[in-house]
Amino acid sequence: MRQIVLDTETTGLEVSQGHRIIEIGCVELMNRRLTGRHFHRYINPQRDIDAGAMEVHGITNTFLADKPVFAQVAAEFEEFVAGAELIIHNAPFDLGFLDSELQRLNPQASPLAERCDIMDTLVFARARHPGQRNSLDALCQRYMVDNSSRDLHGALLDAEILADVYLAMTGGQTALALSDDDSSTGKQTTKTLRRLPANRARLPVIEPSADELAAHEAQLDNIAAAGAEPIWRR
Repeated sequence: MRQIVLDTETTGLEVSQGHRIIEIGCVELMNRRLTGRHFHRYINPQRDIDAGAMEVHGITNTFLADKPVFAQVAAEFEEFVAGAELIIHNAPFDLGFLDSELQRLNPQASPLAERCDIMDTLVFARARHPGQRNSLDALCQRYMVDNSSRDLHGALLDAEILADVYLAMTGGQTALALSDDDSSTGKQTTKTLRRLPANRARLPVIEPSADELAAHEAQLDNIAAAGAEPIWRR
């Protein structure tokens, strides 16, 4: 199952007022695991950014002046998301801007919702937590996902954070790390999910000794003698 967690930043809030995309960030999940593949581009919107939007994401017109326009990244973006389920927080916002950009290039382009399944985490969170705040920051606090680096919004950073929130919210692999029992106090202690750096050193692999392998095989023989097939020999 291939899923793409996606976020965008824009020049303003209303696509109907001609606002454009300035950043796209996507991370890939395969069978609910982060693969390390991502798509990230800054885009020259060919128009000014609203002051209010700039306060949210911190991206300036000067910074984007030498960046590619959407037409130069569109094909690569479409190839990256093709056939995947798109996971988006407040999907109508991002899809509205993406469809507008794609249809500006090709008026016959079909909406992304017709090419990909869409999972809106805001709709899911509202159904699961009615009457509560369900912004991405609120969900990070609720599911104990570390968002301490999120001083400003950024498409790739928000996509990475949303991936952790989505997995925790839907009972995925990260949910196992949310709490441990403290045997010394009998209390449950809470842990915060923290993303390991991409450039971390590879963990050492310690191979078993010959004696350890022999002891392991002897234990498997005992299991087999009791009438059960050891799963390690399947």
